[in-house]
Amino acid sequence: MQSRVRWVVLSVLLGACSGAGADTAPAVDDAVPVRVTDVVEATAAPAIEAPGVLAPSEEVRLSFKIGGVVARVLVEEGARVRAGDVLAALDTREIDAQVTKARSALEKAERDYARVRNLHRDSVATLEQLENAATAVEVARSDYDAAIFNQRYATIRAPGSGVVMRKSAEPGELVGAGQPVLTFGNDGAGTVVQVALADRDAARVKVGDAAEVVFDALPGQTFAGRVSRTSGAADAVTGTYGIEISLAGGPRNLNGLIGRVRIQPTAANRVRLVPIEAVHDANGSAAVVYTLGADGTTAERVDVRLGFIDGDRIAILQGLDEVSRVITSGSAYLTHGTRVKVVP
Repeated sequence: MQSRVRWVVLSVLLGACSGAGADTAPAVDDAVPVRVTDVVEATAAPAIEAPGVLAPSEEVRLSFKIGGVVARVLVEEGARVRAGDVLAALDTREIDAQVTKARSALEKAERDYARVRNLHRDSVATLEQLENAATAVEVARSDYDAAIFNQRYATIRAPGSGVVMRKSAEPGELVGAGQPVLTFGNDGAGTVVQVALADRDAARVKVGDAAEVVFDALPGQTFAGRVSRTSGAADAVTGTYGIEISLAGGPRNLNGLIGRVRIQPTAANRVRLVPIEAVHDANGSAAVVYTLGADGTTAERVDVRLGFIDGDRIAILQGLDEVSRVITSGSAYLTHGTRVKVVP
């Protein structure tokens, strides 16, 4: 009898405990935690990316004033030189002979003038003969000055401190007047990156547009710059337009380095930008973003048309006119009507 009473009491207690546990079990919250961010309206345009070559901003093609046979080229490509250093010289034997000839002609003209002047003083030579003799002296002196000038420019000297970028002639070659022999890059003028763009891109670029350049040879470094020059005509061979990017504090002594250039053209249109992680199910230019429904607790699907990528954001060309915020974190788990809760 006592054992039966104990069993009944135990059953009652267990039932009570079971009931108490069922009444206090927490309700399951199936809302997806999400974060939202504002849609940004800004003036932006797709960036232009292209390879470029590092070069001095001031390149000088050095040549001889007159033609002749190259006697010496004293530098190689990449050589660093100082202002006034002799870089190349012509064989001056012919030039020296012309100087000697011009000097002799000047001396003869001066002797002739002195003789005619004496004769004119004695009324033997006419005034016309005296004037002709004076003119002959002026002509001979001009010829002598020209010969000396040509002799001086039969030697190429560095116009400043810099680097020899290209060598276009070798000793023994016959070069014409003005034919480039060396290309010199002036250190004092800074550095630029030269870029060749197709017409559709070149038409969007203006002087002053911001740019960034990275070089694989200099990992971890990004160089800021601006467009400093745009070509007014296409290259006759490639059909591309030359663009120069002036770098602020660009690398020195590494001319010819290949870099990757990103130019941000000045934009004319305002677009709506959202973080890339807010965009899903992209198919070409079509994609989906999610925003909060009117009740603030459900996800609402919005079909959009994509534009260009701007850093970590993407431009939305159509679909967000009435949307001010989009769901970012957590949006990958959503469908239209999914319950959500916004978390910080």
